[in-house]
Amino acid sequence: MSKRIAVSGVGLVSALGCDPQSVWSGISSGKSAVSEICDLPAGTRVRIGSLVGDYSLELPESEARKYDPFILYAYQAASSAIKDSGLTEAHLQSHRCAVLLTSGIGGLHTIQDNQMKMVQSPRRVSPFFIPGAIINLAGGLVASQFGLKGVNFAPVSACASSAHSIAVGAMLIETGQADVVLVGGSEAAATDLGIAGFASLRAVSTRNDEPKRASRPWDKNRDGFVISDGAAVMVLESEEHLLSRQGKARGYLSGYGMTSDGYHITQPHPEGMGAALAMKQSMAHAGLTPDHIDYVNAHATSTPLGDSCELHALHQVFGQRELNVSSTKSMHGHMLGAAGAYEAVICLMALQYQVAPPTINLDDPEDSFGYDLIAHQAKQTKIDYAMSNSFGFGGTNVSLIFQK
Repeated sequence: MSKRIAVSGVGLVSALGCDPQSVWSGISSGKSAVSEICDLPAGTRVRIGSLVGDYSLELPESEARKYDPFILYAYQAASSAIKDSGLTEAHLQSHRCAVLLTSGIGGLHTIQDNQMKMVQSPRRVSPFFIPGAIINLAGGLVASQFGLKGVNFAPVSACASSAHSIAVGAMLIETGQADVVLVGGSEAAATDLGIAGFASLRAVSTRNDEPKRASRPWDKNRDGFVISDGAAVMVLESEEHLLSRQGKARGYLSGYGMTSDGYHITQPHPEGMGAALAMKQSMAHAGLTPDHIDYVNAHATSTPLGDSCELHALHQVFGQRELNVSSTKSMHGHMLGAAGAYEAVICLMALQYQVAPPTINLDDPEDSFGYDLIAHQAKQTKIDYAMSNSFGFGGTNVSLIFQK
């Protein structure tokens, strides 16, 4: 990477907590945030998820009611990340400060609500329906509230969306188009429609009687992912800009790789070719070899096909060597478009505490090529470089590498 890119602030909104300390406490102790969803329509096959509870929103009610929950989650995570970074209004209100906040699906709550109003009468549809639901309004709200005047758009790529936002944000800094970029994603797709849609795809777990044991990456008895709501935002900053204001880094983004399977709209390549290439590209970009990587936060969502394909991809890249690999989705579920950024923050905390998070519910693991999948309990270990993988429908792949 031509310029050192620091992560100077992070912000989170999730079922595990809305600050890094709370989230790390849950992750490092193997706590599941999955529970029953009680207000779904009768006949819904899937009745579990990981939903955001009470959280503090730093936005007036008169403004907040215009927007879908995914936009509000993004706003609060961004506000927290800005505070964590120590950036001031003078730093933010510049054409050198950009925002790339995204979502995999966008405003399903708002779409559902307004469709019901439309059935009653077209005149009942809210004037805030469109701006309250579209994906780029997450970044638009943040930019308008904080006065950011740089690049502002939303890279959308299903479950790789926020990982793409991190990589593209780094590009903006590398190419001299920005000094500071707010990157990340938000999701609030655990609605009646969202859950029913994924259930019809047979992509989500139906282990309704055991919510906390439903997400089980690499376990032979896995039956699908668990949907999760929340948001994660990171502040990327050129090292020069960080030092000029005497700021402090939480860690560094060392490299990224982005590829496409060119294979199928929903299924990964059976041998993980695109995923493997993304990992190789991220290491080449960082100037690293496979031996440098100490921990991989896998995309592994708990689907029968996807988890196995990722292991094959890892084997193509790392061969038969000792490697710490885990899927924290076993605890927080799959946050879809926000997953990449949320797990990137977890990687930063793994680097900070020198602890590899566990994969809970891994009772009967499939063949792992000898990798330590860190079943059940976190592992104290030396971590200098952590890799975070994110893959999405459409065959899109992103691999990110973070440095201590």
